Amino acid sequence: MKRWLPVLAILAAVANPVSLQAASALINNGPQQAVVLHLTTLKEAKFRNTIRQKYDFSCGSAAVATLLTYQYGYPVSEQTAFEQMYVHGDRAKINKEGFSLLDIKRFLAANGFQADGFHASLEKLQEEHLPAIVLIEEKKYHHFVVIKGLAYGRVLIGDPALGTRTIPRDRFDQLWKNKLLFVIYNRRDFAQFNTVDDWKAAPYAPLTAGVDRRPLYYLTMPKFGPGQY
Repeated sequence: MKRWLPVLAILAAVANPVSLQAASALINNGPQQAVVLHLTTLKEAKFRNTIRQKYDFSCGSAAVATLLTYQYGYPVSEQTAFEQMYVHGDRAKINKEGFSLLDIKRFLAANGFQADGFHASLEKLQEEHLPAIVLIEEKKYHHFVVIKGLAYGRVLIGDPALGTRTIPRDRFDQLWKNKLLFVIYNRRDFAQFNTVDDWKAAPYAPLTAGVDRRPLYYLTMPKFGPGQY
């Protein structure tokens, strides 16, 4: 029974959605055999390196806060970004349409970051090892996200609404209509792109490595000679 205690603890947490929060569970498995399990839900993992937007129209402030905090090691809260961008921006327009790239650019400049929009490919972004803010259109909504990485035909993004996630490259190209990359071009030495920590929230599933294809080979390829199967 003792060997099942860690499993039972996890199952208990899954059975109770209210308790699905990051926590530590101490499993006493006998004298000097205590085990501490650190539990993190998938939902929490997605927002570990991406700042969640607080309002429907605040994806811009959450995206720039994510970019600075997790891709440049310059901690900024969404509230701070929101307040500064709102105070110095066109409030009537912001209330109606949300923040713009100009609002984000002014905020970054005020904090010592020079940024601008460039028409370039994702491969160029990967070559330069730079994260970027982009505007995508999904389900008829315009939405700012942070490009955190690119690998395996997938684009890793920090989505202020859904957390860190991946989008297949062909699908991303459809959502990314203006093909504009908004990047910080100074402080390049601080930029973080394609980090292992970011990919932990959306790991690649090596399905081909988990399938033994040898039985199929033996069934379909000649074993002894021509015409012999």
